[in-house]
Amino acid sequence: MSSWLNEISSVLLSTLRDIAPILSIIIFFQLAIIRRPFSHLKNLIIGMIYVIIGITFFLVGLDKALFPLGAMMAEQLTSDSFIQPSTDQSISIAWRDYIWVYVFGACIGFATTLAEPSLIAVAIKAQQISAGAIRAWYLRLAVSAGVSFGIALGTYRIVSGTELYLFIIAGYIVVIIQTMFAPKLIIGLAYDSGGVTTSTVTVPLVTALGIGLASSIPGRNPLLDGFGLIAFASLFPIIAVLAYAQLTEWLAHRTQQNPPDKGD
Repeated sequence: MSSWLNEISSVLLSTLRDIAPILSIIIFFQLAIIRRPFSHLKNLIIGMIYVIIGITFFLVGLDKALFPLGAMMAEQLTSDSFIQPSTDQSISIAWRDYIWVYVFGACIGFATTLAEPSLIAVAIKAQQISAGAIRAWYLRLAVSAGVSFGIALGTYRIVSGTELYLFIIAGYIVVIIQTMFAPKLIIGLAYDSGGVTTSTVTVPLVTALGIGLASSIPGRNPLLDGFGLIAFASLFPIIAVLAYAQLTEWLAHRTQQNPPDKGD
């Protein structure tokens, strides 16, 4: 019990040290530049205490649960007993044998992104501002599908040992081409959607999965190959949202050209 309390205290002090510069800037601008007192000061103080406590317990939870969980799943899915149950050690393991790694990466990418608080907030705001033209649920599904595909492709990169820059360059070429033809209404939102996916829920599990995967596969360096999955989680949602907007525009244009017959 004492070890837990010591760890929580250490993380709390670290959190206070990290948040102190933010508070200092806000207080300086409010009192020295704007020269107005804080309104609802009591609520601000209570809210800040909640934030500090929440961040502290979140960081402790990451260290105790999410990081070990991601590493454990990667280790189990890449173990010889799971991939190659036979005792014949002469049979080499190819990238095709890690199919469940790709499936797990896709599923965990989709599920964590769909539950991402920052994505939910952005999707709701987009629906409100667009007066319902952009549906929050459909936007969340498109972003989650993009992350799902990106994580699956990123795990394949780790398994196969392919250079990271090849995928990133190819992906951004696709994004540039899509941007040229996508509706202007969705472009900024699509680019922001790539950023909101790399937040509190997605990053810990995806990072732990990448490092655990690179540590478990022979010939892979956790430092060189373990990182990079977050880049896939940021890139492919842009492609997915732009594709969703282009598909929606194409269907609407097709409906206008071929209106349904009311007599049918």
